[in-house]
Amino acid sequence: MRIAIVGAGAAGCFAAVNLKRMCPQADITIYEGGRKPLAKVAVTGGGRCNLTNSFARVRSLAAVYPRGERLMKRLLREFSHEDAYRWFESEGVRLVTQDDCCVFPQSQDAMEIVSTLTRLIRRNGIELRTGHRVTLIERTENGNGTSEFRVGFAGEAVPEAMADIVIVTAGGCPKASGLDMLRPLDVRTVSPVPSLFSVCLPGDPIRELTGTVVEDVSVSLTGSKMHADGPLLITHWGMSGPAILKLSSYAARTMAGNGYKATLSVNWTGGGNEADALETVTGLAVRNPQKQLASVYPPYLNARLWTHLLSRSGLNVSMRWAELGRKGMNRLVNTLTNSQYRIDGKNRFKDEFVTCGGVALEEINPQTLESKTCPGLYFAGEVLDVDAITGGFNLQAAWTMGYVVAKAISKIHLPSSTN
Repeated sequence: MRIAIVGAGAAGCFAAVNLKRMCPQADITIYEGGRKPLAKVAVTGGGRCNLTNSFARVRSLAAVYPRGERLMKRLLREFSHEDAYRWFESEGVRLVTQDDCCVFPQSQDAMEIVSTLTRLIRRNGIELRTGHRVTLIERTENGNGTSEFRVGFAGEAVPEAMADIVIVTAGGCPKASGLDMLRPLDVRTVSPVPSLFSVCLPGDPIRELTGTVVEDVSVSLTGSKMHADGPLLITHWGMSGPAILKLSSYAARTMAGNGYKATLSVNWTGGGNEADALETVTGLAVRNPQKQLASVYPPYLNARLWTHLLSRSGLNVSMRWAELGRKGMNRLVNTLTNSQYRIDGKNRFKDEFVTCGGVALEEINPQTLESKTCPGLYFAGEVLDVDAITGGFNLQAAWTMGYVVAKAISKIHLPSSTN
């Protein structure tokens, strides 16, 4: 049985290793368009590889998988975050779980994950061909009533390949044209758009505070119900950090439809409301009546950001707290809980490019990830219309889907193998 895997990312490599273990007789070849396998894994988590999450703080899968939550709920029963943890530790990778529930290699080196998977690929006799960018997947009928897949590549020097089964794990595509390889198979797709990005705030003076981090804020898009919590980072182009990245994931299609123009609301107090902020500000005024506004501020802010927020409230930073009237206090409370910034554009989040969109979930069998209309064609990973917020959830989806596909193929197409 000839099996072609399109894409040497997390899902493709994980599917290959597990399938070869389940079906030693399978002839598996991974085709990768780039020069190196697992290139995205090597940079994820800032080069440390946030390979999964403990899910301890996940109240709902919809909160971490904005698209594909129902599918992931089913698939995680087959191969969970705990299974992934045990799988990598059984291969000698010691793991640590941080206070934020993110799971990393103890070495804090993403290359340990890369080398583990590439070593297993070599050890199991799986062929890996880099520099093979797939441009066409086509089903051909044989004269004896059987069929096979023809896989075409970019460049005349690279001969086409034939396969009995194809697993597409090509990852997220920045443009819809990245899925053109599937056109001969009439697979319905959802136009891809970026789903993890920071936001640009052109001309806003807050950009002068580059490098400032506030550990607990709440952000939202005005006029919508989408919001996110967590740390926020001020950058020279605007804002980033976990809170912004989560919001960008939830609002991926909305933002794309608006040309990445929107109004961002920031609650600098985190989960606090106006009453909480008023209590905080009143306390500062009562305890420090003769001090200047700029000299005393809430502990969750620093001096530079506090000065910025005072100016944004239209207050003189040299004013004494005893001089702050009711109107001034109300303006300051509003700024603390509802500072508004005009978004105009996005900025890619490092090299961890994630998209929403891809192969429509209605096209696949949710138990096996096999195409409903083209038997023998499977999908796994971000090529499907499934994506997650930051925190190890995207890689967990890749491990889970890769494993589920391997198991399905071993049972359906190679039933004589030992599972």
